[in-house]
Amino acid sequence: MWSNQSGLDSFRLFPSNDDDTKPQLGFSSLDDSPQIPPPLPPPCIEVLPSQVSSSVKPMLESVNLDGLTLLKGRVSTHDVFALSNSDLVPGKYEGGLKLWEGSLDLVKTLRSELESNNLSLAGMKVLELGCGHGLPGIYSCLQGASAVHFQDFNSEVLQCLTIPNVVANLPVKSQSPGDDSEVRFFAGDWSEVHRILPNLQTDNRDSNPSLGYDIILMAETVYSISTLPALYELIKKCMSRPHGVVYMAAKKYYFGVGGGSRRFISLVEKDGVMVASLIAEVGGGSSNVREVWKLQFK
Repeated sequence: MWSNQSGLDSFRLFPSNDDDTKPQLGFSSLDDSPQIPPPLPPPCIEVLPSQVSSSVKPMLESVNLDGLTLLKGRVSTHDVFALSNSDLVPGKYEGGLKLWEGSLDLVKTLRSELESNNLSLAGMKVLELGCGHGLPGIYSCLQGASAVHFQDFNSEVLQCLTIPNVVANLPVKSQSPGDDSEVRFFAGDWSEVHRILPNLQTDNRDSNPSLGYDIILMAETVYSISTLPALYELIKKCMSRPHGVVYMAAKKYYFGVGGGSRRFISLVEKDGVMVASLIAEVGGGSSNVREVWKLQFK
C-alpha cells in the first residue's frame, strides 16, 4: 500500500461558516420559503496557454512519487475565487486548486501499469477530467502521449494552476506543442463540455472507430451523487471504441455527500456497457479507503 502524502492541502467539501453557499443535503424543508435555484454552470470554453493568469502566480513545490519528481503549484482560493482555502461552492468552485490524494494515486497506478506492460501511453490520445493540478495528464505527456487534453470545471483553475504546472513540468512541450504532445485545455460542466472537446465519437461509431480518446483519466471526481450520471455519459461520449480505457482514482465513500467509487461503479454496472476492475487499494484502518479502478467497454 502507498503511504499517505504529507503536505497535501486539507479539504472540506463544504464551507465551515454558516452562509448561503452551504449545500443542503437533507430533504427540502416543510415551510413555504422560496428555494434558491443552483447557479448556472460557467460557459464551456477552450483556454489557451497564452491566457495564463498574469495576476496569480503559483508557488512551485516538488512532489516525490517513489522516485518520480513532479512540480506542482500552490495558489490560494482566496486569491482566485475570494473564498477561504477549504471552501467548495457547488456551481462556482469545485475544488480544482487543491491537491487531492487520488491524483497521486493515479500517477502511481499509471506508472505501475506501464512497468507491468498493462498499459502504453506512447502515441495515445489522453483526456484528464476534473484535472486540477493535472499531474496524471502531465505524466502522460512525459510518457509520450500524442495528445493530452486537460478539462476542469473552472477556467480560472486552468489559467492559474493547470497551465503553469504544465509549463513547469514540460517547458519545451508546452512552448512548442506541435513538436511533441498536443496539449490543450478546456473548461466547462460535464453535461455540456463534450460540445467543445475534440476527438469525440460520432453517433455512427462504426464509421470511424478511431475517434475518441484512448485513455481517460480522472481523480476524485465522483464525490457528488448529482453529477455522477453526467460524468458517466461524458465518458461514454469521449471514450474510443472498442479499446478505450478509463483510469479512475477515488475514495471508496465520501461521507456526508453520498458519492464515492462504489456508487459510481454501481452506476456503470447497471448500465451494462462497460466492465470495471479494481486494480489498486490505498489506505485503510481508521482512514477512508482510496481505490483505483479500470473501466473498459465490454
